[in-house]
Amino acid sequence: MSKFLEFKVDLKSFIKELNERVENNNKKVEELLKIKQKNFANFVKPLELMDEFLGQFFTPLSHLNSVKNTKQTQKIYAASLPIITEYSTKLSQNIEIYKAYKDIQKKEQKSLNQEQKRVLKLNILGFELSGAHLDDATKARLQEINIKKSELSNNFSQNLLDATNEYEYIVCDAKDVKGLPQSDLQSAKFKENGITKYRFTLQMPSYIAYMTYGGNEKIREELYRAYVTRAPQNAQIIDELLSLKYEMSKLLGFQNYAEYSLASKMAKDNKSVIVFLEKLIKNSIAQAKKELQELQEISKKPLQSFDSAYYSELLKKAKYELDEEEYRPYFEQKSVLEGMFEFLNKLFGISFKKIEEELWHKKAISYDLHVDNRLKARLYLDLETRKGKQGGAWMNNFQTHCQDEDANEQLASAVIVCNFPPSSSKNPSLLRHDDVVTLFHEMGHALHHMLSNVDENGVSGVNGVEWDAVEFPSQFLENFAYEPSVLKLFACHYKTKKILPEEMIERLVKSKNFLSALGMLRQLEFSLFDFKLHTKLYQGNEIQNLLDSIREETALIKPPLYNKFQNGFSHIFSGGYAAGYYSYKWAEVLSADAFFSVTQEGVFNSDIAKKYLHIILEGGGAKSMDILFGELMGREPNPDNLLRLNGII
Repeated sequence: MSKFLEFKVDLKSFIKELNERVENNNKKVEELLKIKQKNFANFVKPLELMDEFLGQFFTPLSHLNSVKNTKQTQKIYAASLPIITEYSTKLSQNIEIYKAYKDIQKKEQKSLNQEQKRVLKLNILGFELSGAHLDDATKARLQEINIKKSELSNNFSQNLLDATNEYEYIVCDAKDVKGLPQSDLQSAKFKENGITKYRFTLQMPSYIAYMTYGGNEKIREELYRAYVTRAPQNAQIIDELLSLKYEMSKLLGFQNYAEYSLASKMAKDNKSVIVFLEKLIKNSIAQAKKELQELQEISKKPLQSFDSAYYSELLKKAKYELDEEEYRPYFEQKSVLEGMFEFLNKLFGISFKKIEEELWHKKAISYDLHVDNRLKARLYLDLETRKGKQGGAWMNNFQTHCQDEDANEQLASAVIVCNFPPSSSKNPSLLRHDDVVTLFHEMGHALHHMLSNVDENGVSGVNGVEWDAVEFPSQFLENFAYEPSVLKLFACHYKTKKILPEEMIERLVKSKNFLSALGMLRQLEFSLFDFKLHTKLYQGNEIQNLLDSIREETALIKPPLYNKFQNGFSHIFSGGYAAGYYSYKWAEVLSADAFFSVTQEGVFNSDIAKKYLHIILEGGGAKSMDILFGELMGREPNPDNLLRLNGII
């Protein structure tokens, strides 16, 4: 059972096979329910594995729709959502399974191990949050809501991708691209009727390039306006989603969706989250105002939203003599990847070996992960931007480490997706340091999934981890992208092979918390907006009014009225972070605390790092993260370390 599955999809037969699998699963559920003496081994384990195997069948389609989006993948994916949602909703509302789980939990309390107890606890909570205990009419309505929600979330995401793909801005005058890095100019340049022109799009490397280095203010505003007004049809989807979530919460006995969301998270109630976020705003605001004053001085004019990246880059150069373009030759994509693997080998004793296999795209690659010379997991990477690929970066889990019913081991696999500058036969993919941080972040997620030693798939890897703790391993790892000893492992010039000079490393480290308080306020704005948006039912203009009221406190540069940020907030409307975006900051308390403990001991001589591997990464979701953190540190987390990490005094 240790063989890795292929990331392949037969689009023509997918819906037929999905229906067959769902039908077979439903029959298996009926058979399992007939067992007279139900226990964990003969009832819970088969149900858990059924879920795992259906996920393995569905994930490649979901993945393909994100990284190689076509009319065909859109059609098949959209057709599959109602099938999978109806099936999972019915299963999660099955009162007989719910009763059986409760009975097994009671009867086998003493004989079950920690992992099995956690599986039962989380499943029982899941059944209650799905309305398994409610009447048939309510359950039917909840099922309708779930199907509609999945359809709307998919439409939201697709609208955003379509709008991003459709837009381009052509620059004809060479003076308007003066100051742009050579690598970005090469990517943008094309010839039409013998005339050299430059194409800029809303895909991240292209958009960021002009917003950061483009000297023409009118072009910056045009690009910014296009970006913040994408997918206006998503406004209606937001109204529908919020209405459905509110209705669902009420049917399940909660006052609002935020309360429902917290039922499975570390934060104990709505007030805890709001107090946590508002305290961070209070602690960050004074420093943010000083940072803005510095920006205003260099711009010599009232700053607009479309100016901030451009003048920030000028200020960074002036303050730290830091030119991002000067660094990019030292962050060639392949070198960074190999250096990151070397760092992980030194930190955790794990190793990666490249595998030659045909994947969904010629730029996608895969590696086998080994621990103590034993094959442990497989990692897939798809790192470069292209048309038809969703923006942003993420980790997807594919297979989960576990044991089957016969105690055979299944190995884990995961995929990391990023949108780095594309490489060509003439030009390598040269990363910004921000891209390096992103790669480390997603690798943190992947390691959390792949290094699990848990045998129950429902709480192995990232499964079963509280949503407001799931960012802990990713943030922990990303912090090392600024450590000098780590940078020296991979930051070498792609032509000369010279290591990044000490003086350049010093400047980079000093700039780590450049405008960090302004950045903190921006994240807190998103978090507070998301959370408050789900504390009651907001519709239409009320949504913009709420965002504007929060911006009164957090946005020191007021966005223009045409800015409809919410229509592109895919994290909460199509990505699972609804009433949970605060999780980034909540988890950062844990990650900052653990990171400082490791660096105080010395990065490559840290006992805490080894404990982190065994307790956090290998432990998966088998225990609550507050228990695991206590085992790691022997104490409660220290919130002050979050501010310290961000350089906020």
